[in-house]
Amino acid sequence: MANITVGIVGLPNVGKSTLFNALTKKSVPAENYPFCTIDPSVGIVPVPDERLERLNEFSKSAKKISAVIEFTDIAGLVKGASEGEGLGNKFLSHIREVDAIVEMVRVFEDKDIIHVHNKIDPLGDIETINLELILADMQTVIKRREGLVKDVRAGKKEAISEDEELKEAQKILEAGKLLGPTFKLSNLRLLTQKPILYVLNTSEAASRNITEIKDKIPGPYVVVDPIFEKGFDELIRKSYEILDLITFFTTGEDETRGWTTPRGSTAPIAGTAIHTDFKDKFIRAEVIEWDKLLESGSYANAREKGLLRIEGKEYIVKDGEVIEFKI
Repeated sequence: MANITVGIVGLPNVGKSTLFNALTKKSVPAENYPFCTIDPSVGIVPVPDERLERLNEFSKSAKKISAVIEFTDIAGLVKGASEGEGLGNKFLSHIREVDAIVEMVRVFEDKDIIHVHNKIDPLGDIETINLELILADMQTVIKRREGLVKDVRAGKKEAISEDEELKEAQKILEAGKLLGPTFKLSNLRLLTQKPILYVLNTSEAASRNITEIKDKIPGPYVVVDPIFEKGFDELIRKSYEILDLITFFTTGEDETRGWTTPRGSTAPIAGTAIHTDFKDKFIRAEVIEWDKLLESGSYANAREKGLLRIEGKEYIVKDGEVIEFKI
C-alpha cells in the first residue's frame, strides 16, 4: 500500500519543527519504500515493534525492515486560516492530503519563545485549530450542497441521498463539532473526518502540570518532549493505531520485514503491501502467529505441530501474523 501520511499541525512556535526534526533523525532510507517521493518536509519513520526484533533474531536475517509511517511538517496555522489568513489555503490543502493529523499544542513555558496568542493555553489552542478545520469543512459542504440544488430539484436519487448526508454533516459542523472518522462521507476528503492525535509538548520538563487539562482533551493524546526525545515511540505507535493499521510479517534468511495493512484486510488485499500482483494472482497464504512460530523453534516444527495454517482469499489478516503468500 502507498505510504500512510500523518501531518504535524499546530499554531506557530509550538515545537512542530523541533518534533519533526527529531523524528526524522530516526528516518529510514527511502529506497526500501517504492511509493515515496521525499521532499524536505517529509520523514519516513519506522514503527517500533519488539516482534520484528524477535523474528529477526529467530531467522538470523541478513536484513531487517520495519513497518513505517510518514510524517509531514505542515506550516503553522493561524486564526482565520479558513478565510485565507497566513498560509491558510495552502495549509488546509496540505492537511487534505494526509491520512491523519497530529495536532501539537504547547504546554511548556518559555519567555524567549513567543506564543502567538501571548499566553500558554493548550485547550484554547486545540479549540482554535479545530475551529479552523470546522469552518473550512463548512465552506466545502455548503459549496457542494449548492452544486447539488439542480439535481435535487430534478428528483435525482443519488443527489438527494448525498444532500441528506451533507445536511447531517453541516448540522454537526454548525454545532462546532468535528465529524470524526466514523462519519461516512468519502468523496470530499473533509478535514474534520481525519483521525486526530493530540500531542502535548512539555519541552525541557519546565512545563506546568498537565493533570488539570488531560481530561478535557477531545481525543487520544500523547505527551512528548522533543528536546530530550521522550514519548516518541508512543507517538509513532499511537499515530499508527488511530489509522486502524496492523502489521504482519515476512521472515527468512534474506529478510525479516513488517508490512502495513488496514485492519480487516483480506489476505489478497494485505498481500498488495508486498506486490500489487498478489491481489489478482493470490492462490493461498501460509499463516502463523509470530509468537507461535518462535515457540516452535523452526518452520518445520511448526508445520509438524499443525500450527501453520493454509488460508484462502476470504481470510482476514490479523496483527502480528507471519505470512507467506503463494501465487
